[in-house]
This record gives sequence, C-alpha cells and structure tokens, in this order.
Amino acid sequence: MASRLATWHEVERLVGVMADLGVGLLEGGTEGLMATDPDDRARAEQRIVDLAVASGVPITCGLLATETGGRAMLALLDRVGAAGGRMIGQSHSRGINVLLSFRTRLPFDRLPEWQPIRELPLEGQRRALEDPETRTRLERAAMEGDYTSWRGIGAMPRPPEWDRLRVYQQGLPPNPTVAEVAAARGVSPAAAVIDLALESDFEVLFVQPSLYPQSDDVLLDVLRHPRCVMTFSDSGAHLGQICDSSIQTHLLGHWVRQRGELTLEEAVRMLTLAPATAWGFADRGLVREGMQADLTVFDPDRVAPAVPELVADLPGGGLRLSQRAEGFRATVVAGEVTIADGVPTGATPGRLVRNRLAR
Repeated sequence: MASRLATWHEVERLVGVMADLGVGLLEGGTEGLMATDPDDRARAEQRIVDLAVASGVPITCGLLATETGGRAMLALLDRVGAAGGRMIGQSHSRGINVLLSFRTRLPFDRLPEWQPIRELPLEGQRRALEDPETRTRLERAAMEGDYTSWRGIGAMPRPPEWDRLRVYQQGLPPNPTVAEVAAARGVSPAAAVIDLALESDFEVLFVQPSLYPQSDDVLLDVLRHPRCVMTFSDSGAHLGQICDSSIQTHLLGHWVRQRGELTLEEAVRMLTLAPATAWGFADRGLVREGMQADLTVFDPDRVAPAVPELVADLPGGGLRLSQRAEGFRATVVAGEVTIADGVPTGATPGRLVRNRLAR
C-alpha cells in the first residue's frame, strides 16, 4: 500500500497520474489523521484538502463512528467538499466484528495451561474439557491467567472482556454477553464458554468487542451523511476471523425493521444508487431503461443475516467463515435469475467490471 509506505511527495505523484488519465480514486493517505498531536492532525487534514482540490481525484477511507473521531471525519469530508474537492467516507452499519471459536482462535490460546490442549485435535480437546480435573484447571486459568503480555492487534484475539464478549446466537441483535449467559447458568464466564463449546460441538462463535466502540448516535449521522457510503468491511480478508459481508442485510434488518431509524427506501438507496454514484458507475443503481438489469428480490419483514458458520473449503482444508442471508427470494444479474431461494441456478451472466482504460 503505497499510501502507507511512500512519502507524501510520492503519494502526490501517484495521484497525479490518475489526475492526468482522468480515472481512479485514492483509498488511503489518511494515516496522519490518527495523530494524537492536534498540530500533526491539522497538517494531515490540510494536505488531504490540498491534494483533493489540486488533483480533482476523489479520496476515500474507512470511517469509524466513534464519538470523537467519527464527527471529526464528517467535518473533514465537508471541509474538502467546501474547498472544491471530493472525499468519500466508507461507513459500517454495526461495527467490525471479530469472531472467535474453538475451531479457530480464542483469548486463552497463549496461556501456558491452555496451549497444550489447544494444540490437540478437537476430539482431544473435548476429552480434556470433559475431564473434571483438567477442566477445573483450564477454567481457573482462563479466569485468573496473566493476559498482560498478549496485546491482540487487528483481528487477533484479545484478553477476554466477559461483559462485552458476546455469544453469536442470532444474526441480528440482541445477542447476550458471556457474562449474562454465565449469570443465567450460575457458572463462571470461562465455564460458560466451555459449556457452550461442548454443547455445540465447538460450532459456537463469540463476538469480540470492537477495538473502536461506535456510538449509535454518531453512526446514524454517518449513515445519513451525503458524503458517506455504507460499504466499509473486511470481507475477503481475515477469512476465519471476520465476516462483514452481512452489513447490508444488517442495515435492512436492524436499522430499518428493528429500529425504524431509516425508511426502506432510504436504505435501498444507500445500498444501490449511493455506492454506484460514489464509485463512478453510471449504468447501475436505478431501475430504469438502459441501466444494468441487476436486481435483488427480498422480503422486508424477514430480511436478516444468518449466523456465520465455519467451512473447510479452502486449499489444504483451510477454514473460512461463510454467512448466508435470510428473506431473499431471488438475485437477478443482467436479466437472468442466478440465485433462487438461496440456491444457485447455474446461470452465470455476470462479467468482470473493468476500468475503461483496461479494456
């Protein structure tokens, strides 16, 4: 990623090429906005404004809806626009979810008591967890272990926060915290994690709290902002840890149906015309003669993400998270039904969308 490793002069040169060709956008160049020193942040903001205005190339970046950073980013988007440039914020609809499980990774993995157990096949782990003496030792270690040397980065597991670590029981909120499940069962949080794993044949998933807790009030402002697009996810990366392909169904199921904060029409526009316009696709995003005939048919009273599941279909048996959707009747691409009631029809009329200079 040149925008993270290059000097700012190099970034300007790279953007200059896109400006000369009249295509493209810059995703990145915003690392300086994380600076804690106000002067450093002010300089980072000013160079983004200057680059956007001078080049005419749109700049885009992810926007986390935190109380301070989220509103500051909205102000920067407006500042760039007022100066004559264009900057697009990519928003989430719920916050990035890192998923943990016995089949992938857990907060306990680096504890000395747990390491030899976690190295065993799942059946070996089951036998160990069903042994009363071993289970007591592991439960105590999980509750009292020294996590200070383990600082999870990005999608890595972090020390457990029992009152924020959630059990992924259903696709839409609310999902209970491990602390709530433990209290209902009258056991420790670590015991609840072990019990849930054994009861589900290790299929249960736990949702790790976000590194950047988002505010619902700020998130709604972000979702409604005309310079933001609801599209920010890590689908395709961290295959066994993050599954954010459900942010669109979460928007429809949670913010429209459960919360009533957005109308169905507003949400559909946010998922169709808004991203098509932001990324320069003039032939899609509306149901209109001459546009691409790509349609999705869904039931607004049922639409929701399903709970993800781990599947072993990567090369070498590698695991990835797969997440389906509920309430969808059909997907139509170029006028042909490609998926009906969740089942592929075999039709593959889609084609790779290329930049005009690559044709």
